[in-house]
Amino acid sequence: MEGQGSSEMQFTDIETNAGSLDSSIIFHVINDVAGFVLYMHQQIPSILQDISLEFDALQTEFKELDMDLRQTSRRMNLSRKREIKQGIRRLEKLMNTISSLQTALRLLISEIPNIQEVIFVLGASPLRPQHIYQLYFSHGKSVSRGEPDFTKGKAAEGLSRKAIRTLISKGAGSDSYPGPTKLFLLVKASSSLSMPLHFLPKRDFRYSKKIVPFRLRFKCKMQGKAMDASDNASQACSSPNLRDYTSDDLIWFQCRHIIKGIAFKTPAEE
Repeated sequence: MEGQGSSEMQFTDIETNAGSLDSSIIFHVINDVAGFVLYMHQQIPSILQDISLEFDALQTEFKELDMDLRQTSRRMNLSRKREIKQGIRRLEKLMNTISSLQTALRLLISEIPNIQEVIFVLGASPLRPQHIYQLYFSHGKSVSRGEPDFTKGKAAEGLSRKAIRTLISKGAGSDSYPGPTKLFLLVKASSSLSMPLHFLPKRDFRYSKKIVPFRLRFKCKMQGKAMDASDNASQACSSPNLRDYTSDDLIWFQCRHIIKGIAFKTPAEE
């Protein structure tokens, strides 16, 4: 099977009480797993939320110092501004890349609400992975076309927490390699997908059979009972649905926004 290290697909199921896996759930699960992978494999010094707050705080303080024109504090401000600039420069590329990846995800999910498969590859390149994280979304009732809402609700929050707890219990991040590497995002979609600013086709993507991926499958608890209703609703649904395509139509697309870890000292090194 294309993109798989083994023909035997073994997933750990993670269920939600929500009736469907909507745009918010899919986006935040993918985004939170990305942050988890970066942190657990020592590519960022703290969790992504804390880094975002630190980056915003540095930018705010820099602007405030720029507005402080008092003569007595000018010399002190210049010294502090140099420190802040260094902090901003250290995090800026990382934060810009993460922001671009999040934008690409939102656009993709808006285009394909029923996205089914996503892979994170941690390593020097997708062909030379250190770790693979595969996320499969088994949708419940069909999602109707409309303006997507990416607000993080309780369902998205709960499913993300379950995913991270499951990955920890499976030993994710326990055998990390020191030093910065790269995180690649690949998405399976119809070959007709055209988002060249964010995703490029990778038809020949495969990874080594030596790599044992972490595989999670997200599904709705009421999915089986709702199957008949889902079939009827899908006929009236105007949004693209991956289930409408055969396996030959689906190929891998690699996100152009590649996250590179940043070098930092771990507590053991300090």
